[in-house]
Amino acid sequence: MNIEDLNNWNPWWLEKEVNKALKGVERKVNPLIFKALQEREIIALTGIRRCGKTTIMYQMIALLLQTYKPEQVLYINLDDEALNKESLESIYLFYRQNKNPDQKAFLFLDEIQNVQGWEKFLKKTYDLMENVKFVISGSSANLLRGEYATLLTGRNITFNIFPLSFKEFLEFSHIKYEKITTITKSRIIYELNNYLEYGGFPEVFFKEKEIKRILLKQYFEDIVYKDIVKRHNINAKKVTDLGVYLLTNIANSFTIRKIRNFTGLSIDSIKDYLSYLEDAFLALPLEHFSYSLKERSQRPKKSYSIDCGLRNVVSFRFSQDIGRLAENCVRAELLRKGKETYYWKEKGEVDFVVKNQDNTLTVINVSFADDIQEREINSLKEFKTKFKKVDTLILLTRNIEEKTEGVLKIPLWKWLLSEAQR
Repeated sequence: MNIEDLNNWNPWWLEKEVNKALKGVERKVNPLIFKALQEREIIALTGIRRCGKTTIMYQMIALLLQTYKPEQVLYINLDDEALNKESLESIYLFYRQNKNPDQKAFLFLDEIQNVQGWEKFLKKTYDLMENVKFVISGSSANLLRGEYATLLTGRNITFNIFPLSFKEFLEFSHIKYEKITTITKSRIIYELNNYLEYGGFPEVFFKEKEIKRILLKQYFEDIVYKDIVKRHNINAKKVTDLGVYLLTNIANSFTIRKIRNFTGLSIDSIKDYLSYLEDAFLALPLEHFSYSLKERSQRPKKSYSIDCGLRNVVSFRFSQDIGRLAENCVRAELLRKGKETYYWKEKGEVDFVVKNQDNTLTVINVSFADDIQEREINSLKEFKTKFKKVDTLILLTRNIEEKTEGVLKIPLWKWLLSEAQR
């Protein structure tokens, strides 16, 4: 290692500031991310690859440079093979000996899962009360679970980062949505169609339509190869086929047996591959609602994607996709809001059962069409009859807004822009 390896990733050492291109566009992420910079605990940013974690890190660095000297901030992208072959301890010592021997240091370690033993280095440095603050990121849902969680219990604050919400998507489009006029509403609906087609990855937003699709396909391949195949040393084609199958079948239920018939994989391999896809945020399986853990585990799960655009470029498309894309959008938004969510199916089917903090239930169906089918209403009522703690019945529509038969009908775009969403 030489000092140039670090200079390349830390241009503010020379320029004294983070350049505009690196900072990107300000997003409405959790403001506690920035406040936590002054706390001792390790900040962990987790989320799917290319969702904006690195840009948020650069924005955090820009904030720090208002108070601290540039050499007190070290950023390392551990996708860089020149660096991820080094131990974190050797990188840290090299930085201390060559750039910042004794002042407080802020270490930003991007894609930290690429370095073996990273959690032991962080625990040791943290416990020795070194004058250093860690901010780490990873494209893994299990970044701070399992063994890692045991080692770092009480030492970290984790924030989940997602692709753009629809609110952010409109803000990137410079559309004001606080006061809705006829023209504003038309623009919002137009942009919702774009959001359902191309999704909310920040860099994709700024590209031409033809480039959007190319970039999204590259994202999918990078996630599969870098976050799954390389990490777990498994067959690329088989896990890719499974990923395409799940993304093609968003809003549909699946079982291990059904997947086995489609892929020819063994049951054990399917379970492993599903966990890898979920860990890389490519798959968002949804469990059946029941107060019985046994029943939940025995019922089929439903397949969803974290981003409609990512799903659209790798899946087989069908004429009825717009309704399933709208439903997928709701699933991703509920996850973004940290809601505990399930689906339910008996005689009728409920798309989403949301468990509120007071243990009441909000029940949501999505009918993104001009004509509302009676079964959409009936299934909500069926659920309310069976479960007594139902707080609200919601039907998300394309344009209809009214309350009838105890069911609140709300256009999808308005619900996505709502603060409460309950």
